[in-house]
Amino acid sequence: MLNKDKTALVLIDVQGKLARLVDRSDAMIAGCQKLIQGAQALGLPILWLEQNPEKLGGTVEELTGLLSGEEPIIKYAFSASGENAFNQRLSALDVESVLVCGIETHICVCQSSLDLKAQGYDVHVVSDAVASRTETNKQLAFERLRQNGITISGVEMCLYEMVEDCRAPEFKPILNLIK
Repeated sequence: MLNKDKTALVLIDVQGKLARLVDRSDAMIAGCQKLIQGAQALGLPILWLEQNPEKLGGTVEELTGLLSGEEPIIKYAFSASGENAFNQRLSALDVESVLVCGIETHICVCQSSLDLKAQGYDVHVVSDAVASRTETNKQLAFERLRQNGITISGVEMCLYEMVEDCRAPEFKPILNLIK
């Protein structure tokens, strides 16, 4: 079970033209928005990555507006763990679980998730907040991730798991996001 005091959100590469070209782009961006807002309501740390932004462009406006005050970690390796800045920030957080969202599911999301699992984290890939250019590639990634012990979750599922109780102060803000 996810614990809000021991969980971080990792947002991977929702940027530039590619963010608009992936399958079900609008739904993926909306899922990321809800997940970011839910993470903020729960007080989760958020690590935000951009793949080679000089070439691919920056994170889409719908998400950067929610992340004011945060700075993206620039990466060139497909896996987030290929960047020392990411590894240092994550290890400083004292978390056990990581929620992963972003693009592309079968490349950067998959490689990052596999590396995080190998480092001992409980990894949850949020299915309605990830995308690939084709649904087939997304499903291939889910199959591989499951085979490696990574949980495939959903925005609503993981947020309510961390809220735990309808009397929790975070319940109402999360409920309003999901409606």
